[in-house]
Amino acid sequence: MENCFICKKHKGENSASDFKIYEDQAVAIYHLDPGDGEVYLGYVFIEVKRHIPGLADMNDEESCAVGRMMKRTSAVYMKEFPVEHVYSFVIGHNIPHLHFHIVPRYKGSPREYWGVKADEWPEAPRGNREAVLKFCSKLSALINAE
Repeated sequence: MENCFICKKHKGENSASDFKIYEDQAVAIYHLDPGDGEVYLGYVFIEVKRHIPGLADMNDEESCAVGRMMKRTSAVYMKEFPVEHVYSFVIGHNIPHLHFHIVPRYKGSPREYWGVKADEWPEAPRGNREAVLKFCSKLSALINAE
């Protein structure tokens, strides 16, 4: 799709493409783009590379690849970072290209910041472009070694 933000990211046509962590034939993983500010470190997206709108549209290869990368990413977070839980969400009402939000909940996060509010915790690790790129590099190496 020519106007799809995620398709453009996969082609390297927007700044969000700078935050790639992993890619294979079926899926890609990107960190949330910090733009000119700061973002919650570890907020990543597992994106099906084929332009499809929802879960029911995945083929077997894509669903296996998504599951494998959810497991691998979560395992790395739990083993290598101060994380006590990893969330996955499919929201899908802003961008009609299937993508999964993978969000770690850092240790010490108060209950009111659990779930979809995990990234709102004011004391959570955050980073600017440089910090996110460093995080991406570390996470990429760990995921590829998993």
